[in-house]
Amino acid sequence: MKLTVFASGSGGNCCLVQGGGRSILIDAGISASRIREGLTRAEVAPASLDGIFITHEHSDHIRGLSVFLKKAPVPVYAPETVAAALCRVSPGTDVYLRRFEPGRPVRFPSLEVVAFPTVHDTLQSVGYRVTAADGTSFALATDTGCVTETMLYWLTGADIALIEANHDETMLRNGPYPPSLQRRILSDHGHLSNAECTWLASVLARRGTRKLVLGHLSKENNIPGLALRTVRRGLEGTDAELMVAPVLGFLEVEASPCFA
Repeated sequence: MKLTVFASGSGGNCCLVQGGGRSILIDAGISASRIREGLTRAEVAPASLDGIFITHEHSDHIRGLSVFLKKAPVPVYAPETVAAALCRVSPGTDVYLRRFEPGRPVRFPSLEVVAFPTVHDTLQSVGYRVTAADGTSFALATDTGCVTETMLYWLTGADIALIEANHDETMLRNGPYPPSLQRRILSDHGHLSNAECTWLASVLARRGTRKLVLGHLSKENNIPGLALRTVRRGLEGTDAELMVAPVLGFLEVEASPCFA
């Protein structure tokens, strides 16, 4: 299993997941040209993608989708309510849509993808767990204001997990955002703080996750070094590797199967 993050943050989100000879994108929230650049660097032809899986319809998750599809007409997978929103806000996407239910796997040869609900300020948002034929797995959960038992179930045991460390609460409260926006971010339908992420990372590391990637950091209300220091304290006594996804860049993370 290999994860390549092209971008993670309020300015855009997109990552490539490869396993079992298959390749999918999760979200397309950067420009189509930057998506193509990332795929070229990863040596993946855009038209060879098995699909693009969308977490929700906010612009930082779908910004480049409609333009990308014009040159690479690949299937777009989304739960029903997310799919309906995409039809409204992303012109031309409807002909590529493949609807599915969270909790029920979308299967490709040698790869399986399952969506699970997250809690965000939209009608529906999801995270994803991807499992390859060799047993390695990746899970992603960003854009959620709290961690539910369902989320924890699908995140637990993933070899690689990309989880949200959106903000430092002190920076947010003392920063430039108006009170209404602060309340939205801090709510159960907003985003996870560094402290909340620390708890989640600690649980996952103690349940078998070997590589943790902090994602969706706020440019205004967080600092990568601060997020790393905060979350690392919760990982004491574990051998989990911790890293930060780039706001816009290229981060590769691989997981190898464990054989008895």
